[in-house]
Amino acid sequence: MPTFTPQAPPQKKRKAWPFVLLGVGVLFILLLVLVVSLALCSPSGPPITPTTSWAGLTPVDHSATLAERYNSDDTWVVYWYLCGSDLETDAGLASRDLQEMMKVKLPSNVSVVIEAGGAREWKNDFDPRQNSRYLYDSTGLHLIETIPRANMGDKTTFENFLSFCNDNYPADHKVLVLWNHGGGSIAGVIFDQQFGYDSLSLADVQEALGAVSNPSQSNPPYEIIGFDACLMATIDTADILRGFANYMVASEEMEPGLGWDYTGWLQALADDTGMGGAMLGKEICDSFYNACKKAGQADEVTLSVVHLGRVDALMDAYHNIGAESLLYACENPSFVSDFGRAASKAQNYGFNNRWDGYTNMVDLGDLVMQSGRDLLPEFGADLLHALDNCVVYQVAGSYRDRSYGLACFYNYSGTVEDYRGFAEMREDNPFRWYYYYELAGRLSEEGLLYVQNLAFIYVPEKTIDPGEIESAEMDDLEDFPLILGDDDVAVLDLGPTITAKLTGVYCYTAYYDEEAGLSILLGRNNDFDSDWERGIFKASFDGTWGCIDGTLVYMELIDEGEGYELYIVPVLLNGEEYSLSVSYSYTSREYEILGARRGIDDNGMADRNLRQLEPGDVIEPLHYVLFDEPNAEFEQLAVESLTVTENTRFYRIDMGDGIFFFMFEMVDVLGNEYLSEGAVYEVINGKISLFRFDEELETEE
Repeated sequence: MPTFTPQAPPQKKRKAWPFVLLGVGVLFILLLVLVVSLALCSPSGPPITPTTSWAGLTPVDHSATLAERYNSDDTWVVYWYLCGSDLETDAGLASRDLQEMMKVKLPSNVSVVIEAGGAREWKNDFDPRQNSRYLYDSTGLHLIETIPRANMGDKTTFENFLSFCNDNYPADHKVLVLWNHGGGSIAGVIFDQQFGYDSLSLADVQEALGAVSNPSQSNPPYEIIGFDACLMATIDTADILRGFANYMVASEEMEPGLGWDYTGWLQALADDTGMGGAMLGKEICDSFYNACKKAGQADEVTLSVVHLGRVDALMDAYHNIGAESLLYACENPSFVSDFGRAASKAQNYGFNNRWDGYTNMVDLGDLVMQSGRDLLPEFGADLLHALDNCVVYQVAGSYRDRSYGLACFYNYSGTVEDYRGFAEMREDNPFRWYYYYELAGRLSEEGLLYVQNLAFIYVPEKTIDPGEIESAEMDDLEDFPLILGDDDVAVLDLGPTITAKLTGVYCYTAYYDEEAGLSILLGRNNDFDSDWERGIFKASFDGTWGCIDGTLVYMELIDEGEGYELYIVPVLLNGEEYSLSVSYSYTSREYEILGARRGIDDNGMADRNLRQLEPGDVIEPLHYVLFDEPNAEFEQLAVESLTVTENTRFYRIDMGDGIFFFMFEMVDVLGNEYLSEGAVYEVINGKISLFRFDEELETEE
């Protein structure tokens, strides 16, 4: 095992870590962690049709919808709200998409109206001191006017753009595209770099649309409203767009920086101006996926075409499963644990981990699928059918194969702040009170009244009297004893009663470097045998760990699907904090570095640009390190560095002889975390032995 020599001062300090290792004698001091819950995260190519195991459910045939057509002489106009932000300033991504547009020779009945702003610097000749409006038509690109610099993340600026377009550039069919960063249902879209990354909330978008156009289910003002931005394919986005467009096109997941292929879908429209909105949405999806595949960035992408005229039924179904969940939880609080485990397994988007932050976006369909008929017997099937009826087309990469087209909120972060963001947006939805109950462990008087009224509607024959959700008792779980098997397997035997109060069980592994006088946390995962019904969890250690070109990294499992695992690896990339996305294929038995992204910022903005590693990049893996000093705490710092080459790869390395520490972590329904007793894996001449810490201490003495 190589000796680690720290090469940089501590980057951060975190007190909320599961254990502290002190002294050469390697003493475990277990800390009770009272912070919010940690991350519960747990065939490629378009299109995808997620399968369902619900008996009686058959996929909806959308071929007739996709085949709908208009008169080929009809006029089309695209209103493009182009907020360049740091995407343009740093990488020229807006300019690149404009160049893609200008490769298309438009016919006389198709035009594009653009408002550009929001970037401190443009890679073309646009002036960042003002907002510029352009027309691109069959005769080329023309500057219409410039206006004083305005905040594109402000509702008034957006409304003024829509009003200008509607007054001056009407058409038979209108497409509205919002281009920039997205942050999901709570954070919104369009983050203006010149105004502190101020953004449009979903309420702002809805109010601006309503100020300019009257919503109509039978004749909406727009054919398509699309988001060339991250994380905006949510049930909440679809809800606020009802009556304003026939279709929404958006991504559940974070988009690569290259975004939509404007050459591809505008050329398709230019070639066939009689196509309907659903088919144009399909062209946007297919050209996007093909461009991502060509760039080697298609593994994690999603893009959906949502029929907004069918969202009413979906919203009813969403309300019903919220009511079902809340009433079941009030009747039997163990439902909260079961539903939490379903959410941890479900496909979720953006980052939902302590390193990078939380989008709190989970795939709506997969959440129901993971819950199953046992949890949602009344309305789960109805929601899956309504969702399938809404999503008329979608594409998704091989690592997003459980995507159903629309995401919803789940409070992965476990914070009051994120809950409030949802509650303010969804005052009328039972999930508002479900997440309150999950977070607080009890209902307020207002919540109790809501439940009573809900029960009268849904289960009038029952009396629902919700009490407090019981957390696991510290005396029962903290320092919970392990069973050490003869085969060097550590067993956590909790039993079904305790397990019913838990939403997650994980394990930590750390390496102790006696020569350097420090301990290094290697990772946290749930990659072990789990029997939730019996409450038995078994983990072992094979002496290997992940590395980049021989340099050990901290790695955390965040998703496991059919045939793959996904990990995050926190690093400094050329001195800036990123997380590497790393995949493991069960088929090839190889790891792949998919790219690097920055985490969620303080405004909730997701990093759209998946950065590919390039030769010459300097990577410094970030670890949590504990020095052998009195009152020491784990500190995040870089301990080694490497330079990327054309042959750089990720793989598991045999760590050789040494001492490694292990313990289970248990998370209950209220987000409290408990730690089992510690165990020691000792590797001598390649032989791995497992024993309790006390046994190790006695051996050393």
